[in-house]
Amino acid sequence: MKCLILAAGYATRLYPLTENFPKPLLKVGDKTILDWLVDDIDSTGMVDGYIVISNHRFAGHFRDWAATKSQSITIVDDGTGTNETRLGAVRDIQFAIDTLNLDDDLLVIAGDNVLDFSLSRFLDYTRCKGTSCVMRFFVEDRSRLTKCGVLETDGNDLITGMEEKPAQPKSNWSCPPFYYYTKADARLVARGIEAGCGTDAPGSYIAWLCTQTAVHAMEMPGSRYDIGNLESYRKVCSEYKGIIR
Repeated sequence: MKCLILAAGYATRLYPLTENFPKPLLKVGDKTILDWLVDDIDSTGMVDGYIVISNHRFAGHFRDWAATKSQSITIVDDGTGTNETRLGAVRDIQFAIDTLNLDDDLLVIAGDNVLDFSLSRFLDYTRCKGTSCVMRFFVEDRSRLTKCGVLETDGNDLITGMEEKPAQPKSNWSCPPFYYYTKADARLVARGIEAGCGTDAPGSYIAWLCTQTAVHAMEMPGSRYDIGNLESYRKVCSEYKGIIR
């Protein structure tokens, strides 16, 4: 399995911290956000290579970071230089697949989220299900769901519907940006784009994929810290205690 890390955004809401520096390499405690993610995933022994998809402006920062790591990490530069010209997450996924001729199961994650639980639980879940999988967490305030990917499931965790940023959410289940694609489903990303799935939000591909094949959603076993602005970054820096195993 390969791990594809989405890190081509510009994090404009975190300026000036991220005006010339990538958000995933900001420190939380004694590690960067990416270190927390990669070190945890690597402890599972289930991933044999990491790919970071970056924009052109920040690719050098990621190469410098990768040089300090023991894992096999490839940096892919998508060639974009501004927030206005970004490819969008789904096109970045396909760009990495095409550039590296990837043909493997893929763990696709956003590189700018902090978790207080190990992703080993999610990877174990994917083995049990044998399908592409996502996670889900309950959001009480439905007004917040209009900015998220929202999914519906049956009693066996099978996704029966998903929509990105719905005007009228059909459930309280939000989907964080951590996805597992089987090798067969990773091969369908280009078809999803051709079929008109959204390309900006990474969950847009899952919203299309679940209309084509079985995709399951595990209830998230802990908390996710989404660092969207300076205030939320300061909060996670003061509150985060690491991964609970």
